Amino acid sequence: MAKNVLGTELECCCMNPVTGFFRNGKCDTNGDDHGMHTICAVMTDDFLTFSRAAGNDLSTPYPQYDFPGLKAGDQWCLCLSRWVEAHAAGKAPKIVLEATHASALEFIDLEELKKFSLR
Repeated sequence: MAKNVLGTELECCCMNPVTGFFRNGKCDTNGDDHGMHTICAVMTDDFLTFSRAAGNDLSTPYPQYDFPGLKAGDQWCLCLSRWVEAHAAGKAPKIVLEATHASALEFIDLEELKKFSLR
């Protein structure tokens, strides 16, 4: 059973649109997930603009991949490095701690994550 950053069972991040490396709604990971899609983030217009400028357009729909495009308020499993990059730029979105994978703690302190907690 995968754990979240609080040490409890990893909760679902989002099923509409369905997110996660495994497209199961959870920010679960394994060695094949080179991007570490482990941060359950709540999209903002500011973050989506930042991400697009950084080379990862999350707001444009890609129907061929069954991806509707994200909008402010959507929850999504972000790559750890993108969240860290956004944090450094002052653009980091809020996160759902209960749905953020425990492996994020290898790179980000829990106290820092708590500052961005949605709840």
